[in-house]
Amino acid sequence: MTLLSAERIYTMTTSNALPDLIWVDTCILVYANLKLSPFHQLAVERLKSYDEGGCELWISRQTLREYLSAMTKQNVLTASIPLSSLIADVRYFASRFFVGEDGPQVTENLLNLIVQSPTGGKQIHDANIVATMLEYGARHLLTHNVKDFKRFSNVITIIPLETIN
Repeated sequence: MTLLSAERIYTMTTSNALPDLIWVDTCILVYANLKLSPFHQLAVERLKSYDEGGCELWISRQTLREYLSAMTKQNVLTASIPLSSLIADVRYFASRFFVGEDGPQVTENLLNLIVQSPTGGKQIHDANIVATMLEYGARHLLTHNVKDFKRFSNVITIIPLETIN
């Protein structure tokens, strides 16, 4: 497995060390819960591997909202999912993962990030995830959306869902 951070590449196969804490991006939860997703099995395996490896798996309240937003948009993969199932998913995630709360320090982190790495529009949501991560001491983000977070690679390590060869 390969981890990207800034311009550096780390190969975890040479070192058995796993991060103590991994932040899980919304897309990973979506893929893990959509059996029709081409990334379903990979997302499930990654979460299981990190969990069994003793990593703390974290999400934020924003992640829960984004999950609901993504899963209530009907498309080829989601069709019509009963709202009761999605509510049960969110309650499960809130009990299964560590959940980072958004507060005044997260807002300060966000403001600092958008000054350091000019960010706007929908990118603010990604910046807020990073701001929340920083508040909780998280430096590793598991995501399939590597390009969305690359601008923050000076403060976090991006763990791509798919191994980069």
